[in-house]
Amino acid sequence: MSQSSHQPVVVLTTLPTTHDAEAFLTALLAEHLIACGSVGPAVRSVYRWEGQVERAAELPVTLKTTRGRLPALEAAVQARHPYEVPEWLVLPVDQASAAYGQWMVSETHPD
Repeated sequence: MSQSSHQPVVVLTTLPTTHDAEAFLTALLAEHLIACGSVGPAVRSVYRWEGQVERAAELPVTLKTTRGRLPALEAAVQARHPYEVPEWLVLPVDQASAAYGQWMVSETHPD
């Protein structure tokens, strides 16, 4: 699949609460930065932060968008995310059904 602006991609992040996640997704949808987002069940994250091992309950959040929306989406995530350094992992999509891919494009590139 080419690196075109309409190529589907998946972005992974985490948020601390269901309220945070739903408000976050609603704002991103309103700006057509994502076609949809999914909030998974709570997980327990263990990580090193500022030299200390931390433990936190978090909700995994999956954002479905297109490559062309990544710069604006990353800026919005940085601006809205409650963490100082939010998770931002972009996964390429090797294949999507034509109908789903077109829906993603229509939702993220409405013009």
